[in-house]
Amino acid sequence: MPARLPLRTRALALAASALLLSFGASAQHAEAPTHSKLDAQLFYQLLIGELELRAGDAGSAYRDVLDAAVRTKDEQLFRRATDIALQARAGDQALAAAQQWRSEVPGSLDAHRYLVQLLIALNRAPETVEPLRSLLQLTPEAERANLIMSLPRFFGRVQDRQQVAGLLAQVLQPYADAPATRAAVNVALGRAWLIANDTGKALDMAQRAQAQDSSSEGAAMLALEMLPGTPAAETVVLENLKANPDSNAIRLLYSRVLAASQRYGDAVAQLESVTRSQPTVAPPWLTLGALYLELRQPKQATAALERYVDLLQSGGSKAAADPHAAFDEDEGPATPERGLTQAWLLLAQAAEQQNDFKAAEAWLKKVDNPQRALEVLSRRASLLARQGKLREARELIRRSPEKGEEDARAKLLAEVQILRDTKNWNEANLVLASANKKYPDDIDLLYEQSMMAEKLNRVEEMERLLRRVIALKPDHHHAHNALGYSLAERNVRLPEAKALIQKALEIAPGEPFITDSLGWVEYRLGNRDEALRLLRGAYQSRPDPEIAAHLGEVLWVSGQREEAKRVWREGRSKDSANDVLRETLARLRVGDL
Repeated sequence: MPARLPLRTRALALAASALLLSFGASAQHAEAPTHSKLDAQLFYQLLIGELELRAGDAGSAYRDVLDAAVRTKDEQLFRRATDIALQARAGDQALAAAQQWRSEVPGSLDAHRYLVQLLIALNRAPETVEPLRSLLQLTPEAERANLIMSLPRFFGRVQDRQQVAGLLAQVLQPYADAPATRAAVNVALGRAWLIANDTGKALDMAQRAQAQDSSSEGAAMLALEMLPGTPAAETVVLENLKANPDSNAIRLLYSRVLAASQRYGDAVAQLESVTRSQPTVAPPWLTLGALYLELRQPKQATAALERYVDLLQSGGSKAAADPHAAFDEDEGPATPERGLTQAWLLLAQAAEQQNDFKAAEAWLKKVDNPQRALEVLSRRASLLARQGKLREARELIRRSPEKGEEDARAKLLAEVQILRDTKNWNEANLVLASANKKYPDDIDLLYEQSMMAEKLNRVEEMERLLRRVIALKPDHHHAHNALGYSLAERNVRLPEAKALIQKALEIAPGEPFITDSLGWVEYRLGNRDEALRLLRGAYQSRPDPEIAAHLGEVLWVSGQREEAKRVWREGRSKDSANDVLRETLARLRVGDL
């Protein structure tokens, strides 16, 4: 055997020895030293195998390591032999090693998992039925339900998605009626049908699982995976939370789904429940503060964000970071340091909403993250503009350094935002027109320019720009909604308006502003009952002043004037300067609220 491969360098030999000594140490740690499997002969055989692998002879290395694994029945060696074959892209040899592993160590859960994964990778999914059944039988009863629910993930790369549900039905048939596993079986089958894009069957399985076990988090998780595309799945989540009011993990995931659909009011309700039951867990407070800001509730936002900061700085938090807390796309998941930076920025925004510019600047001074420099500068510019110093605000943005084209584009959008906030529509339009020459067919810039054209009553230009956005990005739900709403607002081409808005809702189900648009077009079409249903739902999900204006108007003309006044009062308390709300009250000649 040594004649088959010379030792090329002393360094290579030493490296291989170190690797094998590491194996020996782990083996001796696993059992008494006197029974260590790593005797001289085995050590030498493995050393040669590793040297062969490093020299590029993966086939010989595979045979030596697999031979050693069979002699010793050592799972670590079986795993190593399998991995060697995989690294050499020798799928059949890897499969043979996994089959040998299972044969020699029949009780090994890892051997079964490797075997199943390899069969799927080699496009031999039907052959997984028997090893999966064996794996389930070997799994302790207390862990079996969780394994059942995770089985669809084994088949993530199978091309024939319809095949997966059928295979799992065969595998899981013995567990389909057992009280301890029947809900898990339906969750697994539901997830398989979801992978196959059959949401009807997936929803049916989720509903069955929930009915069989009201405490099943698996059923709720499956339903959450179906949102917002399958609105009926939300009932499963709500029923699960009703049966398990302390299930904060589900509440956090649910709140994230709601927030992603801009259903901020509903998301806040879930997070408020979490913070009541776990007041010393920091991350939910950060997300709650951000959502309060979206709802223009700066006092509540400030309280939540200061609570978050106190928990982190005092070390009293039970969780330093959470995957469902604030997330920075450039920097990754929130950490305590990034969380504090986000909190400072949000607190500055809350202070600005309350016209406390001194406090806003004090919060901004705490941010020392270079990656957020442009964001800090934009907030400072906004503070200047809010104090009537628009020219200084624009100069501050324009003079800021640029690392690249993305920064230059971000600066343009920041300047436009300031001009929009101060209602300098014409200037904003000029900036955007220039930007669109520099960045032709930039979807965000085209959409922003369409909104400025609408403010300037350039209806034909707005429509042309929005149709260009839709042509470039057919799933741009904001463009579909904006065009449909514009038609409804002008009370023209209402069937077309409704079709555009319905398309937007297909792309972004449940989004409150789009639901508001649909309610408004139904009102224009004379369908007041349907309009009220839609507008009430939109307002509950996101109590925005503009939605309040529409809901109040439909209530008013329907004779429900006290409720209309209440809704308008709520809207005005959030933003008394909202143009849509002010125009509505003036047009309807509504006096004191």
